Amino acid sequence: MVESASLGVLLDHVQDKIVLLDERGKMTYANDAVEQTLGYEPDDIVGENTFDYIHPDDVAEARDTFERTIAADEFTENTVEYRFRASDGSWVWLESRVSNLTDAALDGYVVSSRDITDRVAAEREQAETATRLQELSAVAGDVLWMFSGDWSELLFVNPAYEDMYGKPVEQLREDPASFIETVHPDDRPRVKEAMERLSEGIPAEMEYRVNPEYGYEVSVWVQAEPIVEEGSVVRITGFSRDVTDRKRRQRQLCVMDKLLRHNLRNDLTTILGQAELIEEQAPETSERVAVIRRTGEELMDSAEKQRDIIDILTTDVRFERRDVRAVVERGVEVVADRFDSAHIDVNGLSSVHASVLPQLHLAVTELVENAVRHSDRSAPQIDVTVRAEDRHVVIEIRDDAPPIPANEAQVLTGEYEMSDIYHSTGLGLWLAYWVLNLMDGRITVDREPAGNRIRLRFADQPRSTPVESAGSGG
Repeated sequence: MVESASLGVLLDHVQDKIVLLDERGKMTYANDAVEQTLGYEPDDIVGENTFDYIHPDDVAEARDTFERTIAADEFTENTVEYRFRASDGSWVWLESRVSNLTDAALDGYVVSSRDITDRVAAEREQAETATRLQELSAVAGDVLWMFSGDWSELLFVNPAYEDMYGKPVEQLREDPASFIETVHPDDRPRVKEAMERLSEGIPAEMEYRVNPEYGYEVSVWVQAEPIVEEGSVVRITGFSRDVTDRKRRQRQLCVMDKLLRHNLRNDLTTILGQAELIEEQAPETSERVAVIRRTGEELMDSAEKQRDIIDILTTDVRFERRDVRAVVERGVEVVADRFDSAHIDVNGLSSVHASVLPQLHLAVTELVENAVRHSDRSAPQIDVTVRAEDRHVVIEIRDDAPPIPANEAQVLTGEYEMSDIYHSTGLGLWLAYWVLNLMDGRITVDREPAGNRIRLRFADQPRSTPVESAGSGG
Protein backbone atom coordinates (compact mmCIF):
# COMPACT_ATOMS: atom_id res chain seq x y z
CA MET A 1 0.00 0.00 0.00
CA VAL A 2 1.21 3.53 -0.79
CA GLU A 3 0.28 5.82 2.08
CA SER A 4 1.43 9.01 3.70
CA ALA A 5 2.75 8.88 7.28
CA SER A 6 -0.09 11.06 8.49
CA LEU A 7 -2.75 8.78 6.96
CA GLY A 8 -1.30 5.70 8.69
CA VAL A 9 -1.20 7.44 12.08
CA LEU A 10 -4.81 8.57 11.63
CA LEU A 11 -6.09 5.09 10.74
CA ASP A 12 -4.26 3.54 13.69
CA HIS A 13 -6.12 5.84 16.09
CA VAL A 14 -9.53 4.84 14.73
CA GLN A 15 -11.38 2.51 17.12
CA ASP A 16 -13.06 0.57 14.31
CA LYS A 17 -11.16 -2.24 12.65
CA ILE A 18 -10.17 -1.06 9.15
CA VAL A 19 -8.67 -3.26 6.47
CA LEU A 20 -8.08 -2.93 2.77
CA LEU A 21 -9.03 -5.85 0.52
CA ASP A 22 -8.09 -6.54 -3.05
CA GLU A 23 -10.73 -7.86 -5.43
CA ARG A 24 -10.16 -11.47 -4.21
CA GLY A 25 -10.47 -10.57 -0.52
CA LYS A 26 -6.78 -10.56 0.38
CA MET A 27 -5.96 -8.07 3.14
CA THR A 28 -3.41 -5.51 1.98
CA TYR A 29 -3.58 -3.32 5.10
CA ALA A 30 -4.88 -3.53 8.68
CA ASN A 31 -4.89 -0.81 11.34
CA ASP A 32 -3.99 -1.22 15.03
CA ALA A 33 -7.66 -1.74 16.05
CA VAL A 34 -7.29 -5.29 14.67
CA GLU A 35 -5.27 -6.20 17.75
CA GLN A 36 -7.83 -4.70 20.16
CA THR A 37 -10.77 -6.35 18.42
CA LEU A 38 -9.35 -9.70 17.31
CA GLY A 39 -5.99 -10.11 19.06
CA TYR A 40 -3.88 -10.11 15.87
CA GLU A 41 -0.88 -7.95 15.17
CA PRO A 42 -1.66 -6.11 11.90
CA ASP A 43 1.38 -7.66 10.17
CA ASP A 44 0.15 -11.17 11.12
CA ILE A 45 -2.93 -11.00 8.90
CA VAL A 46 -1.82 -8.70 6.07
CA GLY A 47 -1.55 -10.94 3.01
CA GLU A 48 -4.19 -13.36 4.34
CA ASN A 49 -7.58 -13.84 2.69
CA THR A 50 -10.29 -12.40 4.92
CA PHE A 51 -12.84 -15.05 3.88
CA ASP A 52 -10.65 -17.78 5.38
CA TYR A 53 -11.31 -16.23 8.82
CA ILE A 54 -15.09 -15.91 8.50
CA HIS A 55 -17.40 -18.50 10.08
CA PRO A 56 -18.49 -21.19 7.56
CA ASP A 57 -22.15 -20.37 8.13
CA ASP A 58 -21.57 -16.68 7.35
CA VAL A 59 -18.92 -16.72 4.63
CA ALA A 60 -21.31 -17.05 1.66
CA GLU A 61 -23.30 -13.95 2.61
CA ALA A 62 -20.15 -11.97 3.40
CA ARG A 63 -18.49 -12.91 0.09
CA ASP A 64 -21.65 -12.18 -1.91
CA THR A 65 -21.99 -8.73 -0.29
CA PHE A 66 -18.37 -7.87 -1.03
CA GLU A 67 -18.39 -9.06 -4.66
CA ARG A 68 -21.75 -7.43 -5.38
CA THR A 69 -20.51 -4.13 -3.97
CA ILE A 70 -17.23 -3.87 -5.85
CA ALA A 71 -18.88 -4.97 -9.11
CA ALA A 72 -21.44 -2.14 -9.07
CA ASP A 73 -21.09 0.50 -11.80
CA GLU A 74 -22.07 3.37 -9.50
CA PHE A 75 -20.96 4.20 -5.99
CA THR A 76 -22.32 1.52 -3.68
CA GLU A 77 -21.98 0.88 0.05
CA ASN A 78 -23.37 -2.14 1.87
CA THR A 79 -23.37 -3.52 5.43
CA VAL A 80 -23.05 -7.14 6.47
CA GLU A 81 -22.86 -8.95 9.84
CA TYR A 82 -20.79 -12.08 10.36
CA ARG A 83 -18.51 -13.97 12.75
CA PHE A 84 -14.74 -13.55 12.43
CA ARG A 85 -12.23 -15.92 14.05
CA ALA A 86 -10.11 -14.20 16.69
CA SER A 87 -6.52 -15.09 17.53
CA ASP A 88 -7.65 -17.28 20.47
CA GLY A 89 -9.99 -19.31 18.25
CA SER A 90 -13.21 -17.66 19.51
CA TRP A 91 -15.74 -16.02 17.20
CA VAL A 92 -16.31 -12.26 17.25
CA TRP A 93 -19.39 -10.77 15.65
CA LEU A 94 -18.50 -7.90 13.31
CA GLU A 95 -20.65 -5.39 11.48
CA SER A 96 -18.75 -4.30 8.35
CA ARG A 97 -19.32 -1.49 5.88
CA VAL A 98 -17.79 -1.95 2.45
CA SER A 99 -17.93 0.33 -0.58
CA ASN A 100 -16.55 0.29 -4.11
CA LEU A 101 -14.85 3.64 -3.63
CA THR A 102 -11.17 3.48 -4.63
CA ASP A 103 -8.36 5.98 -4.62
CA ALA A 104 -4.91 6.00 -6.20
CA ALA A 105 -3.37 6.22 -2.73
CA LEU A 106 -5.28 3.15 -1.48
CA ASP A 107 -4.23 -0.36 -2.38
CA GLY A 108 -7.70 -1.99 -2.20
CA TYR A 109 -11.28 -1.56 -1.03
CA VAL A 110 -11.92 -0.14 2.44
CA VAL A 111 -13.80 -2.35 4.91
CA SER A 112 -14.65 -0.71 8.24
CA SER A 113 -15.78 -3.10 11.00
CA ARG A 114 -16.93 -2.79 14.58
CA ASP A 115 -17.38 -5.42 17.28
CA ILE A 116 -21.12 -6.12 17.86
CA THR A 117 -20.70 -9.32 19.88
CA ASP A 118 -22.40 -7.87 22.98
CA ARG A 119 -25.27 -6.48 20.94
CA VAL A 120 -25.87 -9.78 19.16
CA ALA A 121 -25.79 -11.66 22.47
CA ALA A 122 -28.31 -9.24 23.98
CA GLU A 123 -30.58 -9.50 20.95
CA ARG A 124 -30.46 -13.28 21.09
CA GLU A 125 -31.24 -13.29 24.80
CA GLN A 126 -34.18 -10.96 24.22
CA ALA A 127 -35.40 -13.14 21.37
CA GLU A 128 -35.14 -16.29 23.50
CA THR A 129 -36.96 -14.56 26.35
CA ALA A 130 -39.67 -13.36 23.98
CA THR A 131 -40.03 -16.88 22.60
CA ARG A 132 -40.38 -18.35 26.09
CA LEU A 133 -42.94 -15.69 26.99
CA GLN A 134 -44.86 -16.43 23.81
CA GLU A 135 -44.88 -20.13 24.63
CA LEU A 136 -46.01 -19.52 28.20
CA SER A 137 -48.67 -16.98 27.24
CA ALA A 138 -50.01 -19.28 24.53
CA VAL A 139 -51.11 -21.79 27.16
CA ALA A 140 -51.97 -19.31 29.94
CA GLY A 141 -55.59 -19.03 30.96
CA ASP A 142 -55.21 -15.34 31.79
CA VAL A 143 -55.19 -12.72 29.06
CA LEU A 144 -51.80 -10.95 28.98
CA TRP A 145 -51.78 -7.69 27.06
CA MET A 146 -49.81 -4.54 26.33
CA PHE A 147 -50.92 -1.32 24.63
CA SER A 148 -49.17 1.90 23.76
CA GLY A 149 -49.50 4.69 26.31
CA ASP A 150 -52.43 6.30 24.48
CA TRP A 151 -54.16 2.96 23.70
CA SER A 152 -53.77 3.59 19.95
CA GLU A 153 -51.63 0.50 19.30
CA LEU A 154 -51.82 -3.10 20.52
CA LEU A 155 -48.28 -4.24 21.27
CA PHE A 156 -49.04 -7.73 22.55
CA VAL A 157 -51.92 -10.03 23.48
CA ASN A 158 -52.02 -13.79 23.91
CA PRO A 159 -54.59 -16.15 22.34
CA ALA A 160 -56.65 -16.40 25.55
CA TYR A 161 -58.19 -13.04 24.59
CA GLU A 162 -60.47 -14.62 22.01
CA ASP A 163 -62.09 -17.08 24.43
CA MET A 164 -62.44 -14.61 27.27
CA TYR A 165 -63.53 -11.49 25.40
CA GLY A 166 -65.28 -13.17 22.46
CA LYS A 167 -63.54 -11.29 19.64
CA PRO A 168 -60.65 -12.28 17.33
CA VAL A 169 -57.17 -11.04 18.13
CA GLU A 170 -56.74 -9.80 14.56
CA GLN A 171 -59.67 -7.42 14.97
CA LEU A 172 -58.05 -6.00 18.09
CA ARG A 173 -54.74 -5.54 16.27
CA GLU A 174 -56.42 -3.69 13.41
CA ASP A 175 -58.55 -1.54 15.70
CA PRO A 176 -57.37 -1.38 19.34
CA ALA A 177 -60.40 0.75 20.22
CA SER A 178 -62.64 -2.24 19.40
CA PHE A 179 -61.73 -3.62 22.82
CA ILE A 180 -64.35 -1.42 24.47
CA GLU A 181 -67.06 -3.10 22.37
CA THR A 182 -66.44 -6.34 24.27
CA VAL A 183 -67.32 -4.67 27.60
CA HIS A 184 -70.85 -4.62 29.00
CA PRO A 185 -72.46 -1.23 28.15
CA ASP A 186 -73.13 -0.51 31.83
CA ASP A 187 -69.46 -1.07 32.69
CA ARG A 188 -67.92 0.91 29.82
CA PRO A 189 -67.83 4.30 31.59
CA ARG A 190 -65.84 2.81 34.49
CA VAL A 191 -63.47 1.03 32.11
CA LYS A 192 -62.89 4.22 30.08
CA GLU A 193 -62.14 6.16 33.27
CA ALA A 194 -59.62 3.50 34.31
CA MET A 195 -57.98 3.68 30.87
CA GLU A 196 -57.65 7.46 31.19
CA ARG A 197 -56.06 7.12 34.63
CA LEU A 198 -53.59 4.56 33.30
CA SER A 199 -52.59 6.93 30.50
CA GLU A 200 -51.92 9.49 33.22
CA GLY A 201 -49.63 7.04 35.05
CA ILE A 202 -52.04 5.72 37.70
CA PRO A 203 -52.27 1.90 38.17
CA ALA A 204 -55.74 0.36 38.00
CA GLU A 205 -57.54 -2.70 39.30
CA MET A 206 -61.18 -3.49 38.64
CA GLU A 207 -63.79 -6.06 37.71
CA TYR A 208 -66.22 -5.78 34.82
CA ARG A 209 -68.30 -7.92 32.45
CA VAL A 210 -67.24 -8.85 28.91
CA ASN A 211 -67.99 -11.04 25.89
CA PRO A 212 -71.12 -10.08 23.93
CA GLU A 213 -71.17 -13.60 22.44
CA TYR A 214 -72.19 -14.87 25.90
CA GLY A 215 -74.47 -11.98 26.76
CA TYR A 216 -71.70 -10.20 28.71
CA GLU A 217 -71.95 -12.87 31.40
CA VAL A 218 -68.18 -13.34 31.66
CA SER A 219 -66.72 -11.45 34.64
CA VAL A 220 -63.04 -10.51 34.57
CA TRP A 221 -60.66 -9.17 37.18
CA VAL A 222 -58.07 -6.84 35.67
CA GLN A 223 -54.81 -5.45 37.02
CA ALA A 224 -52.93 -2.92 34.89
CA GLU A 225 -49.73 -0.90 35.26
CA PRO A 226 -48.43 2.08 33.26
CA ILE A 227 -44.82 1.91 32.06
CA VAL A 228 -43.26 5.35 32.48
CA GLU A 229 -40.09 6.48 30.73
CA GLU A 230 -38.67 9.99 31.14
CA GLY A 231 -41.88 11.16 32.73
CA SER A 232 -44.22 9.90 30.01
CA VAL A 233 -46.43 6.79 29.86
CA VAL A 234 -45.07 4.83 26.90
CA ARG A 235 -46.81 1.49 27.45
CA ILE A 236 -49.64 0.04 29.49
CA THR A 237 -49.47 -3.61 30.45
CA GLY A 238 -51.69 -5.90 32.46
CA PHE A 239 -53.64 -9.12 32.69
CA SER A 240 -57.29 -10.17 32.80
CA ARG A 241 -58.50 -13.19 34.77
CA ASP A 242 -61.85 -14.93 34.37
CA VAL A 243 -63.66 -14.74 37.75
CA THR A 244 -67.10 -15.72 36.46
CA ASP A 245 -67.39 -18.77 38.71
CA ARG A 246 -66.42 -16.76 41.78
CA LYS A 247 -68.94 -14.03 40.98
CA ARG A 248 -71.62 -16.66 40.39
CA ARG A 249 -70.91 -18.27 43.75
CA GLN A 250 -71.03 -14.88 45.42
CA ARG A 251 -74.46 -14.20 43.95
CA GLN A 252 -75.68 -17.63 45.02
CA LEU A 253 -74.40 -17.11 48.55
CA CYS A 254 -76.03 -13.70 48.74
CA VAL A 255 -79.40 -15.08 47.62
CA MET A 256 -79.24 -17.97 50.10
CA ASP A 257 -78.09 -15.60 52.82
CA LYS A 258 -81.03 -13.26 52.31
CA LEU A 259 -83.52 -16.12 52.23
CA LEU A 260 -82.06 -17.81 55.29
CA ARG A 261 -81.65 -14.60 57.23
CA HIS A 262 -85.18 -13.40 56.47
CA ASN A 263 -86.93 -16.74 57.08
CA LEU A 264 -84.88 -17.74 60.10
CA ARG A 265 -85.26 -14.42 61.88
CA ASN A 266 -89.00 -14.29 61.22
CA ASP A 267 -89.55 -17.86 62.39
CA LEU A 268 -87.39 -17.41 65.50
CA THR A 269 -89.19 -14.20 66.37
CA THR A 270 -92.47 -16.11 66.17
CA ILE A 271 -91.12 -18.94 68.33
CA LEU A 272 -89.77 -16.59 71.01
CA GLY A 273 -93.01 -14.64 71.01
CA GLN A 274 -95.06 -17.80 71.45
CA ALA A 275 -92.74 -18.97 74.24
CA GLU A 276 -93.36 -15.73 76.09
CA LEU A 277 -97.16 -16.19 75.78
CA ILE A 278 -96.92 -19.78 76.99
CA GLU A 279 -94.93 -18.70 80.03
CA GLU A 280 -97.49 -16.02 80.85
CA GLN A 281 -100.44 -18.39 80.50
CA ALA A 282 -98.80 -21.44 82.12
CA PRO A 283 -96.16 -20.33 84.66
CA GLU A 284 -95.52 -23.95 85.62
CA THR A 285 -93.81 -24.45 82.22
CA SER A 286 -91.24 -21.71 82.84
CA GLU A 287 -88.28 -24.10 82.96
CA ARG A 288 -89.14 -25.64 79.61
CA VAL A 289 -89.92 -22.24 78.12
CA ALA A 290 -86.48 -21.08 79.26
CA VAL A 291 -84.93 -23.88 77.22
CA ILE A 292 -86.93 -22.79 74.17
CA ARG A 293 -85.95 -19.16 74.70
CA ARG A 294 -82.26 -19.98 75.21
CA THR A 295 -82.16 -22.21 72.14
CA GLY A 296 -83.96 -19.60 70.04
CA GLU A 297 -81.59 -16.86 71.14
CA GLU A 298 -78.58 -19.05 70.33
CA LEU A 299 -80.01 -19.70 66.86
CA MET A 300 -80.55 -15.97 66.41
CA ASP A 301 -76.94 -15.37 67.42
CA SER A 302 -75.79 -18.05 64.93
CA ALA A 303 -77.81 -16.32 62.21
CA GLU A 304 -75.97 -13.06 62.92
CA LYS A 305 -72.59 -14.81 62.74
CA GLN A 306 -73.65 -16.55 59.55
CA ARG A 307 -74.38 -13.13 58.10
CA ASP A 308 -70.87 -11.93 59.04
CA ILE A 309 -69.32 -15.00 57.42
CA ILE A 310 -71.32 -14.52 54.20
CA ASP A 311 -70.32 -10.85 54.09
CA ILE A 312 -66.65 -11.79 54.46
CA LEU A 313 -66.80 -14.48 51.76
CA THR A 314 -68.82 -12.49 49.20
CA THR A 315 -67.26 -9.04 49.36
CA ASP A 316 -63.99 -8.10 47.70
CA VAL A 317 -60.99 -8.50 49.96
CA ARG A 318 -59.81 -4.99 50.82
CA PHE A 319 -57.16 -4.39 53.43
CA GLU A 320 -56.92 -1.26 55.56
CA ARG A 321 -53.85 0.13 57.31
CA ARG A 322 -54.67 0.18 61.00
CA ASP A 323 -53.23 0.10 64.49
CA VAL A 324 -53.78 -3.53 65.50
CA ARG A 325 -53.85 -2.55 69.16
CA ALA A 326 -56.94 -0.40 68.54
CA VAL A 327 -58.55 -3.24 66.58
CA VAL A 328 -57.97 -5.69 69.44
CA GLU A 329 -59.21 -3.21 72.05
CA ARG A 330 -62.45 -2.85 70.11
CA GLY A 331 -63.01 -6.60 70.12
CA VAL A 332 -62.15 -6.88 73.83
CA GLU A 333 -64.53 -4.07 74.76
CA VAL A 334 -67.43 -5.96 73.16
CA VAL A 335 -66.75 -9.01 75.32
CA ALA A 336 -66.16 -6.95 78.48
CA ASP A 337 -69.56 -5.31 78.05
CA ARG A 338 -71.24 -8.73 77.80
CA PHE A 339 -69.45 -10.39 80.71
CA ASP A 340 -68.93 -8.15 83.75
CA SER A 341 -67.31 -10.91 85.78
CA ALA A 342 -64.49 -11.59 83.31
CA HIS A 343 -61.05 -10.10 83.89
CA ILE A 344 -59.55 -9.31 80.47
CA ASP A 345 -56.01 -7.98 80.75
CA VAL A 346 -54.81 -5.96 77.73
CA ASN A 347 -51.89 -4.20 79.43
CA GLY A 348 -49.41 -6.02 77.23
CA LEU A 349 -50.73 -4.54 73.99
CA SER A 350 -48.19 -2.82 71.76
CA SER A 351 -48.96 -0.30 69.04
CA VAL A 352 -48.36 -2.21 65.80
CA HIS A 353 -49.58 -0.92 62.46
CA ALA A 354 -50.48 -3.45 59.77
CA SER A 355 -52.74 -3.96 56.77
CA VAL A 356 -55.72 -5.99 57.95
CA LEU A 357 -59.26 -6.89 57.01
CA PRO A 358 -61.85 -4.61 58.63
CA GLN A 359 -63.44 -7.74 60.15
CA LEU A 360 -60.37 -8.62 62.23
CA HIS A 361 -62.07 -7.25 65.36
CA LEU A 362 -64.84 -9.86 64.88
CA ALA A 363 -62.28 -12.67 65.05
CA VAL A 364 -60.81 -11.22 68.25
CA THR A 365 -64.29 -10.85 69.76
CA GLU A 366 -65.20 -14.47 68.98
CA LEU A 367 -62.00 -15.94 70.39
CA VAL A 368 -62.04 -13.88 73.60
CA GLU A 369 -65.73 -14.55 74.12
CA ASN A 370 -65.23 -18.27 73.49
CA ALA A 371 -62.55 -18.30 76.21
CA VAL A 372 -64.90 -16.60 78.67
CA ARG A 373 -67.87 -18.83 77.89
CA HIS A 374 -65.92 -22.06 78.33
CA SER A 375 -64.15 -21.10 81.52
CA ASP A 376 -65.26 -23.02 84.61
CA ARG A 377 -64.27 -20.17 86.92
CA SER A 378 -66.62 -17.56 88.31
CA ALA A 379 -64.24 -14.80 87.22
CA PRO A 380 -62.42 -15.98 84.07
CA GLN A 381 -58.95 -14.51 83.47
CA ILE A 382 -58.01 -13.66 79.87
CA ASP A 383 -54.68 -12.12 78.83
CA VAL A 384 -54.39 -10.51 75.38
CA THR A 385 -51.13 -9.27 73.86
CA VAL A 386 -50.07 -7.84 70.49
CA ARG A 387 -46.51 -7.71 69.21
CA ALA A 388 -44.46 -7.42 66.03
CA GLU A 389 -42.51 -10.50 65.01
CA ASP A 390 -40.30 -10.70 61.89
CA ARG A 391 -42.49 -8.49 59.64
CA HIS A 392 -45.56 -10.21 61.04
CA VAL A 393 -48.07 -9.34 63.74
CA VAL A 394 -48.96 -11.77 66.51
CA ILE A 395 -52.13 -11.51 68.61
CA GLU A 396 -52.00 -13.91 71.55
CA ILE A 397 -54.99 -14.85 73.71
CA ARG A 398 -54.36 -16.82 76.93
CA ASP A 399 -57.15 -18.17 79.14
CA ASP A 400 -57.62 -20.29 82.25
CA ALA A 401 -60.36 -22.47 80.73
CA PRO A 402 -60.24 -26.27 80.29
CA PRO A 403 -58.45 -27.49 77.14
CA ILE A 404 -60.30 -26.58 73.96
CA PRO A 405 -61.97 -29.68 72.43
CA ALA A 406 -59.93 -31.15 69.59
CA ASN A 407 -62.63 -30.55 66.98
CA GLU A 408 -62.83 -26.85 67.87
CA ALA A 409 -59.05 -26.46 67.80
CA GLN A 410 -59.00 -28.10 64.36
CA VAL A 411 -61.55 -25.54 63.09
CA LEU A 412 -59.22 -22.70 64.06
CA THR A 413 -56.14 -24.31 62.53
CA GLY A 414 -57.94 -25.29 59.33
CA GLU A 415 -57.57 -29.04 59.87
CA TYR A 416 -61.24 -29.83 60.46
CA GLU A 417 -63.37 -31.57 57.85
CA MET A 418 -66.24 -29.26 56.94
CA SER A 419 -68.89 -31.94 56.38
CA ASP A 420 -70.35 -31.73 59.91
CA ILE A 421 -69.66 -28.06 60.61
CA TYR A 422 -72.79 -27.23 62.57
CA HIS A 423 -72.84 -30.40 64.65
CA SER A 424 -69.23 -29.99 65.69
CA THR A 425 -69.00 -26.40 66.83
CA GLY A 426 -70.55 -22.97 66.58
CA LEU A 427 -70.10 -20.56 63.71
CA GLY A 428 -67.99 -18.13 65.74
CA LEU A 429 -64.81 -20.17 65.40
CA TRP A 430 -65.39 -20.53 61.67
CA LEU A 431 -65.74 -16.77 61.46
CA ALA A 432 -62.33 -16.35 63.13
CA TYR A 433 -60.80 -18.98 60.85
CA TRP A 434 -62.04 -17.34 57.64
CA VAL A 435 -60.87 -13.87 58.66
CA LEU A 436 -57.32 -15.13 59.21
CA ASN A 437 -57.48 -17.36 56.14
CA LEU A 438 -58.35 -14.41 53.89
CA MET A 439 -55.46 -12.47 55.44
CA ASP A 440 -53.10 -15.37 54.59
CA GLY A 441 -52.58 -15.74 58.32
CA ARG A 442 -52.56 -18.74 60.64
CA ILE A 443 -54.12 -19.64 63.96
CA THR A 444 -52.29 -22.01 66.29
CA VAL A 445 -53.76 -23.54 69.44
CA ASP A 446 -51.78 -24.80 72.44
CA ARG A 447 -54.05 -26.78 74.77
CA GLU A 448 -52.72 -27.10 78.33
CA PRO A 449 -54.24 -28.28 81.61
CA ALA A 450 -53.93 -24.77 83.07
CA GLY A 451 -55.49 -23.07 80.07
CA ASN A 452 -55.20 -22.42 76.35
CA ARG A 453 -53.01 -20.18 74.22
CA ILE A 454 -54.34 -19.09 70.82
CA ARG A 455 -51.97 -17.23 68.49
CA LEU A 456 -53.09 -15.29 65.40
CA ARG A 457 -50.15 -14.55 63.12
CA PHE A 458 -50.30 -12.60 59.84
CA ALA A 459 -48.00 -10.46 57.69
CA ASP A 460 -47.94 -6.72 58.41
CA GLN A 461 -48.33 -6.12 54.66
CA PRO A 462 -50.40 -8.30 52.28
CA ARG A 463 -48.69 -9.74 49.23
CA SER A 464 -50.86 -8.33 46.43
CA THR A 465 -54.29 -7.34 47.69
CA PRO A 466 -55.18 -3.63 47.45
CA VAL A 467 -54.78 -1.61 50.63
CA GLU A 468 -56.86 1.36 51.66
CA SER A 469 -55.82 3.84 54.31
CA ALA A 470 -57.97 4.12 57.39
CA GLY A 471 -57.94 5.57 60.85
CA SER A 472 -56.45 3.75 63.76
CA GLY A 473 -59.83 2.59 65.03
CA GLY A 474 -60.90 -1.05 64.69
